Amino acid sequence: MAGLLTLGARAMFANQAALQTIGQNIANANTPGYSRQSVVLTTSPGQYTGAGFFGKGVDVQTVVRSHNEFLTKEAASSKATATADATRAEQLARMEKIFPPGTDGLGYAASQFLNSMVDVTSRPNDPSARQVALGRANELAVRFSNAGQQITDLQSGIVSDLKANVVVVNQLAQQIANINDQISKTRGSGHTPNDLLDQREKLISQLGEHVAVTTLPADDDTVGVFIGGGQRLVLGNQASTLQVSADAYDPSRAVVSLSEGGITRPLDESVLTGGSITALLSFQNKDLQDAKNMLGQLAAAIGTRVNEQNALGLDLSNPPGQGAAIFKVAPPNVLPAATNQRTPGGGFTNGVAATIVDASQLQASGYKLTSPTAGTYELTRLSDGLVRTVNDGDTIDGFKIQFTPAPPAAGESFLIEPVGSAAVNMKRVLDNPNGIAAASPLTASASVTNTGTLSVDSLYAVNQNFSAANAPMTLQFGGPDPANANSVLYTLTLANGTVLNGSWSAGQPIGNQPAAGIDLGFELRTNGVPRNGDKISIDPTIYTATNNGNAKAFLNIQAETFVGRQLLAGGGTTQGSTINDAYAAAMSDVGARVQSANYLSDVSTSVAGDAETNRAGQAGVNLDEEASRLMQFQQGYQAAAKVLQTAQTLFDELMRIAQR
Repeated sequence: MAGLLTLGARAMFANQAALQTIGQNIANANTPGYSRQSVVLTTSPGQYTGAGFFGKGVDVQTVVRSHNEFLTKEAASSKATATADATRAEQLARMEKIFPPGTDGLGYAASQFLNSMVDVTSRPNDPSARQVALGRANELAVRFSNAGQQITDLQSGIVSDLKANVVVVNQLAQQIANINDQISKTRGSGHTPNDLLDQREKLISQLGEHVAVTTLPADDDTVGVFIGGGQRLVLGNQASTLQVSADAYDPSRAVVSLSEGGITRPLDESVLTGGSITALLSFQNKDLQDAKNMLGQLAAAIGTRVNEQNALGLDLSNPPGQGAAIFKVAPPNVLPAATNQRTPGGGFTNGVAATIVDASQLQASGYKLTSPTAGTYELTRLSDGLVRTVNDGDTIDGFKIQFTPAPPAAGESFLIEPVGSAAVNMKRVLDNPNGIAAASPLTASASVTNTGTLSVDSLYAVNQNFSAANAPMTLQFGGPDPANANSVLYTLTLANGTVLNGSWSAGQPIGNQPAAGIDLGFELRTNGVPRNGDKISIDPTIYTATNNGNAKAFLNIQAETFVGRQLLAGGGTTQGSTINDAYAAAMSDVGARVQSANYLSDVSTSVAGDAETNRAGQAGVNLDEEASRLMQFQQGYQAAAKVLQTAQTLFDELMRIAQR
C-alpha cells in the first residue's frame, strides 16, 4: 500500500513539474532570448521487500534548457556584423545627399558662374552683367559652404551617436557583471539558473549590436566579455567602462577608449570587428574625411584658379588696377598631436606651418607628419599610405611645409589638412562689380598695311611670368618655316629691344610657348593666315571699359584640367581633371560606396537572420511540439492520479474490514 502511494505521488509530482515547465515554455514562446526548458526525469531506486525490489516511480533530477553554444555565438557574431553594415550604409546614404547631381550639384553651379562671364565678355562695361557674375559666384561659394557645413553636422552627429552607444554599452556591461555575480552564487547547488543564463546571453547579444565581443567561460560559471582583440570589458562581477573623448589631433572628431583601473586606452577601430560603434568610427575616420577632402580639393582648386585669373586682368577702378580675389580660399590646417611638447604657458614648443603653393596639385587627402628620430621627418599621405621623407621648406602635392617656431622633436607628430577646411570656409569676398577684371593688361591690333587675312581673336595673361614692362611689343611674321611647311616664322620684339624668334601654326598661341623658349605669361590667339611682313602691335591697355580679353580667359577655365594634377618624377605633371569631371568622379566615388554598403548590409542581414533562425530552431519554443508534450504529461498525470485513487480505495476497504 505504502509503495503504491509513493509511486503515485512521485509520478504526479514529476508530471506536474513537466506540465509547469511546458506551460512556462508556451507562455514565453514569443519572449526574445528565451530558451526552451524541459524536465530531466530519472528512475527512483527500487525498495527491497521479501518479495523482491519494487520500483518507487520517478524523480525530478533538474530542469535544463535547450542550448547550443556554437549557434548562440554565431547568431550574436552575425548580428554584430549586420548592425555594423547597416549603420555604415545609413551614414553613407546621408553623406550621398551632399553630392547631388544635376542642377543642384556643385559642378552645375561652377558652370553657371563661368558661363555668366559670357555676358561680361559681350558687355565688359555693363554693371548688370558684372552683378550677375558676382551673384553666380556667391551661389557657387554658398553651395560649397553648405556642403562643408553638412559634413561638419554629420561629424557632430557621429560624436553624438558614439556617446549614446557608449552609454548603452556601459549599462549592458554592468548588467552582465551583475548577472555573473548572481550565477556564481548558485554554483554548487547542482542546478543551472536557466533564466539567468538566458538573460545573460540576451544581454551579450544586445552588446554585440554596439561593439563586437568575444566570450570566455570561467570555472565559476561566469563569462568574461572581451572587445577590441582581447580588451577586457567584463570579467566576473567587474565591468570596465567605455568613454568618448576628443581625437588627439582634431577635437571635433571622437575616439572611443576603454577605462579600466584608472587607465584609459584608446581603441583602434581596425581591431573592432562589428557593431554600430565600429561602423561609426570607420565612417568618421575614412568615408567622412574622404568626402571632406574631395569637396575641399574642388573648392581650393577652383577658388584659387579664379582668383589667379582675376589678378591677371585689369578692373574698372580709376585708375585701373589688378583684379582682387573673388573667393576666399582657406589656408591648410595643421593640427599638432595633444602629446607634443608644450611650453609652461600651454602652447606647443615646436610647430609646423603649411601654405598652398600650387592649388592644381592639391590632393583629396590629409597628411601625417612624424619625426621618428631627431632630425628625420616623414610625411604620410593618408589617402593611399604613401610615405616620403621631407625637410623644412619642401613642397609636396602643391603645399609647402615649414618648421616654425622650431622643428618637431623626436616622437612628435602633426596632422596636415591642406584642403580640409576649404569648402566650409569658402565665400565670395568681392562685392564691387567693378572689381571683376574683365580687361586684359595688353591690347593687340593688326596693322592696317597687312596683306594677309590675319586678325586678333584674343589676348590675355595666363601666368605669373607676365610683365607689363615688356610692352609695347611688335609681332612680325616672316616666311615659311623650313623645318615645318605648315608653320610660319615670326619675330617678337620687346620694349627693351629684345628679339624673340618663333614658329607659328594655325590655332597655336603666341607668347606662351615654353617648348620654344618663349614664356612671356600671355597668350595671343589669331584668326586667318598672315603673309610675310604682316605685323601686330601689342600695347598696354588704356581703355579697360571696352576690353574683354581677361573675361575670355575665364571662359576657358571650365575646360582646363587643373584639378588634382600630380607631379611626375621628371618634373612634369599629370593632366588632372576639369571641374565637372572632378565633381562627377567625387559623386561616383560616393555612389560606389553607397551601393557597396547597401549590398553588404543586405547580405549580412540575411546571414544574421539565418543564424538566428538556426539558433531559435534549437533553443526556441515550438508550440506544436509543446502541445503534444502537454497531452503526454497530462495523460501521465491522470494515470498517476488513478494510481492514487486506487490506493485510496484499497485503503478505505482495508479500514472497513478492520472495523468489523
